[in-house]
Amino acid sequence: MNTEFIKALDDIEKEKGVSKAILLDALEAALISAYKKNFGSSQNVEVIIDAETGQVQVYALKEVVEEVYDNLLEVSAEDAYAKDPKLALGDFLRFEVTPKDFGRIAAQNAKQVVVQRIREAERDGIFNEYASRENEMITGVVQRVTRNNVLINLGKTEGVLLPAEQMPMEGYNQGDRIKCYILEVKRTSKGPQIILSRTHPGLVKRLFELEVPEIEEGIVEIFGVAREAGSRTKLAVYNIEANVDPVGACVGEKGSRVKAIVEELNGEKIDIIEWSNEEQVFIANALSPSKVVFVTLNEAEKAALVVVPDYQLSLAIGKEGQNARLAAKLTGWKIDIKSETQYDELTKKNETPSDTEDVEEALPEQEVE
Repeated sequence: MNTEFIKALDDIEKEKGVSKAILLDALEAALISAYKKNFGSSQNVEVIIDAETGQVQVYALKEVVEEVYDNLLEVSAEDAYAKDPKLALGDFLRFEVTPKDFGRIAAQNAKQVVVQRIREAERDGIFNEYASRENEMITGVVQRVTRNNVLINLGKTEGVLLPAEQMPMEGYNQGDRIKCYILEVKRTSKGPQIILSRTHPGLVKRLFELEVPEIEEGIVEIFGVAREAGSRTKLAVYNIEANVDPVGACVGEKGSRVKAIVEELNGEKIDIIEWSNEEQVFIANALSPSKVVFVTLNEAEKAALVVVPDYQLSLAIGKEGQNARLAAKLTGWKIDIKSETQYDELTKKNETPSDTEDVEEALPEQEVE
């Protein structure tokens, strides 16, 4: 090797961000293996590459001992002291054993080692970059669909949408630009694997952060998201500044902001409701678009009994129980919904839940029309 090779390493360090010292260490380790393979030596050897000239030297390391049993691994104290009086028993003395044609062997190994290290460094760079972006949103282009997995071109690398992370009934065509949620970044033998999601509730949250300036500015905050991907999402928001309507900010003028998000999610319905620190009010809001007459709570069991007008019972429960299910997920309360007629019947039979708090007065806006 020569100074041109060293200059090439300097260029690689600048362009690829791979340390020259790391490359030289890796090359020295590779040349030790190459020396033993080509020259059949069982010696302890050390390879040193001059970082300025590229000159390669091979040294045999022999331990200083009183009596020599293996000439390849040991040197007598008498011979060692003759070369270096400072040596003591147990130290190692170096003997240069560089073969005449070792430069050719070094050159053959250099390219392979450098290419491998560059590849490893690039993989590490990609892993670190995307691992730091876990739980964030990213835009990519559908590259291909294989074995039900959708491969997404992210620019520097590709991510994968596994079947469980794909939205029901959503088609993925080559060349489509889509937004995904970075669910997880894994190290594998083939490099970093980036798991993407179109179903995670976090995707909805990131979309609102993108579309609603008030959220980005910290004027409005998202309390929580409950989602059944491809069908319906409930988003709870609240305001930091009293003069800002959090729901209105998320909906946008004539629904423009939420409409853009619905389009990105291929028509998924989104209910935006206002969070309240009063549990009864929050539960009532979460059952939107249904009207609520009143809510009673069983704190011990974290259960809520919600009474709605007779004609709103189906709406409150939702198709296949979806509205009630999402409201329960959003609020963290078990929710039992009864119509006024059902509740009256329970009252007459003295079957109303015990240890509950009647909070009709806490819901002044939930008037029955």
